[in-house]
Amino acid sequence: MDFISPDADRFAILKETLQEAALENKVTEIAGSRHIIVSPFLSEQEKFIGRRPPVILVAHYDRAEGSPGANDNSAGVFLLIETAMKLIKKNKSSWLIIFTDREELKSGDKPQSQGAYGLAEYLKNSKMEKSKIFSFDACGIGDTLIISTTLELFLRKKEGTWEKLKDSILELRKYALDTTRNLNMAKVLLAPTPFSDDVGFIRAGLIAQTITMLPSSECIQLIAKLRKNPEFAEALINAKMRLTSHLQYIPETWRSLNTPTDSHLRLTPEHFRTVAKFAEELCSE
Repeated sequence: MDFISPDADRFAILKETLQEAALENKVTEIAGSRHIIVSPFLSEQEKFIGRRPPVILVAHYDRAEGSPGANDNSAGVFLLIETAMKLIKKNKSSWLIIFTDREELKSGDKPQSQGAYGLAEYLKNSKMEKSKIFSFDACGIGDTLIISTTLELFLRKKEGTWEKLKDSILELRKYALDTTRNLNMAKVLLAPTPFSDDVGFIRAGLIAQTITMLPSSECIQLIAKLRKNPEFAEALINAKMRLTSHLQYIPETWRSLNTPTDSHLRLTPEHFRTVAKFAEELCSE
């Protein structure tokens, strides 16, 4: 509860929680953002070089001003902490978990202002640009895993140097879908979602697959709206459109993001295991 209190120092609480969990971590400061990297062998990072690129799981720990940030994104943070502990217990080593800063853009901010943009440059400089990156955001409400198709929509109108990223999107999505099949997950949906850290990553030339959750009832309504009006997909990734004519059609879970109603009372902990198991399986190679 301390993490979602109004005056919480979320960075300090997260660092303390990682220490209590005996998870080795380091802080990387990039362009005013403080990212926390968790890995089983941070002191031996050179071991990554020449090996299969690690799977990178990402969850932002910052929140919008005035919001408790329970679903956006406290749930994602603590689910990845649980994932890290399980991976270490199983002696898995080819993974990184990064808790990102400054995911929440303020009005007028450019995508390059997002913490993920500088982080992407850091990963490229660290020879990890070929890693499979998954961003876990708003994973605390619902029983259905959503694999975002937002980046595909974003690139639909792009040409030139953007073309090479399209194949990477499809490859990463296939990996996510294969993982759900390995787990025999029944409730999985491909759908456009609001932007997350993926916008900063793609602006820097890296692909991050966003993973989120929604209740089944909201998924049914979302699918129906998308089938009836394909242009609604644009509203899901366009903040201005969401706040105007399409607001009433946005899933209730997403309407609560960045608002005072994003409290712990809305969370559905009975489904947390679904997300944690999926995150763990992504790193099972």
